[in-house]
Amino acid sequence: MDTHTHTHTHTHTHSLTHSLTHSLTHTHTHTHTHTHTNANQNHQDKNPKTAAAVRTMVKDRAMSELQKCFGACMEFGTAGLRAAMGPGVSCMNDLTIIQTTQGFCVYLEQCFTDLKQRGVVIGFDARAHPPSGGSSKRFACLAASVLISRGVPVYLFSDITPTPYVVYWANGAQIIPPHDKGIAAAIEQNLEPWPKSWDTDGALQSSLLNDPYQDIHREYCQTIQQHCFHRELNKNTKVKVVHTSVHGVGHIFVQAAFKAFDLQPPYAVEEQKDPDPEFPTVKYPNPEEGEGVLTLSFALADKEGATVILANDPDADRLAIAEKQESGQWRVFSGNELGALLGWWIFQCWKQQKEDGKASIKDVYMLSSTVSSKILRAIAVKEGFHFEETLTGFKWMGNRAKELLDQGKTVLFAFEEAIGYMCSPAVLDKDGVSAAAIAGEFVSYLASKNRTLSHQLRSIYEEYGYHISKNSYFICHDQDTIKRLFERLRNYDGKNSYPKECGGFAITAVRDLTTGYDSNQPDNKAVLPTSKSSQMITFTFANGGVATMRTSGTEPKIKYYTELCAAPGNSIILLYVTNYCSDHMLEYDTFFLYNNSKIYSVYVVYII
Repeated sequence: MDTHTHTHTHTHTHSLTHSLTHSLTHTHTHTHTHTHTNANQNHQDKNPKTAAAVRTMVKDRAMSELQKCFGACMEFGTAGLRAAMGPGVSCMNDLTIIQTTQGFCVYLEQCFTDLKQRGVVIGFDARAHPPSGGSSKRFACLAASVLISRGVPVYLFSDITPTPYVVYWANGAQIIPPHDKGIAAAIEQNLEPWPKSWDTDGALQSSLLNDPYQDIHREYCQTIQQHCFHRELNKNTKVKVVHTSVHGVGHIFVQAAFKAFDLQPPYAVEEQKDPDPEFPTVKYPNPEEGEGVLTLSFALADKEGATVILANDPDADRLAIAEKQESGQWRVFSGNELGALLGWWIFQCWKQQKEDGKASIKDVYMLSSTVSSKILRAIAVKEGFHFEETLTGFKWMGNRAKELLDQGKTVLFAFEEAIGYMCSPAVLDKDGVSAAAIAGEFVSYLASKNRTLSHQLRSIYEEYGYHISKNSYFICHDQDTIKRLFERLRNYDGKNSYPKECGGFAITAVRDLTTGYDSNQPDNKAVLPTSKSSQMITFTFANGGVATMRTSGTEPKIKYYTELCAAPGNSIILLYVTNYCSDHMLEYDTFFLYNNSKIYSVYVVYII
């Protein structure tokens, strides 16, 4: 999660794509909380647990705890808000949820004159924080109360839902600028709780309240069946699959999706199939972490003779896949590898369904984020469809997909390296449920040909060229250091001069999405949207290497994404260089800890 990625931790982090408000027509918009430090904060809070916690901190002069709770207000952006549940303006709690929803409601009233006919959809997951009395469901009910108090119909799911079931703005995609700034401003202007904002009992009895749960669940399963192309094969497959929802909401929905595809139900990891906000069996409930999260899945698969593991993150919008190799070891595929596999498979299915495929392929598109593998570009060049890249995050891919769909184009697939996949334009966001069902059919098809995912990935690289990537990050809490680092890259050999080579390897293009510079464009202006509030520079090398370094919008991290791309037939040199550089990454990572100013040398050493 998104992601960009979503944070699920024992501090009960609650991110944008969980439980708050989702505006619109028949589609929906998530929102979250924001508040402002003021003397009335605790007097406005009617939650006895959070109000008492603040009084105790003040009485005990617990300055460090007070600083954590009131030191900085949450800021609303395109990713909503992310924070731990607890008291104060820095945390998710009843009051900040009410304040955010009030601002969001006012903004919606400004944008939609027919809001009272459209309504707002609200969903929630299973996370909770008993010490503060906060929970995703509680926040959802409060959000409903605020909206109903203004006469806005609310479609409140009666049970937990994966976030892909509820999307965002009226176009079905996540919000992008300028909506984020408009919502943030409206929140600041509506901090005083409205008279009926706390009245959840009244809201739950209101005629304006509707429950879309059963209808949406049924329609979703019917919709994804459009992407089932081998039903008879699915019915008779011998492939055994294990699924884990990692204490999240995915279990019943993945089971239903498999049933919609006539696939045998996957074995569920019993210890992890039911929602549990404490995530008791894992240190960090993110399947992107790989083996540490999949220990119980490996054990169950070995017991049942399963060869494939599907793992959703707790809100079920992302998907990880592991496959047992001939050696008996498990291989956990990277997000880029799964992007190659799923993209290839979905294109093959599309070709088989289109007798006039070559005639209509000019209207077919695939998308990925700019920091993800360029393998889809290589496939597109050879096969004749279109490939586009966007800024990081499905908020950009979802909105671009909607634009293309409105133009009559076919958007087959979109992905990001952080195991997020949009396998159906029915959901303009990453969706781990439909991706799981499509992956289930894919492995069944491969098994019927005596092939595996690993075999197929190698075939893809042999046909379209090897794409080997390495992504990681450095922790850096000092914003001044981060700023100096990026300014050094922009003034490497003098003012406004980027590096022209590294280690003897030529840099052929530089794109800086902070300043808007792109040396690869005739006017030196970047095509992708730019933002001065975040750092992001991409270097392209003459030898096929691409390296991007950017700051995280939600964590104190400098993230880097590197990839070596080779044309078919050049894979031996590429693999040699990649393996050599990978062997030396740990040494350079350690070096960075002692000298932040050398991050550029650390960073590019992988891709040269």
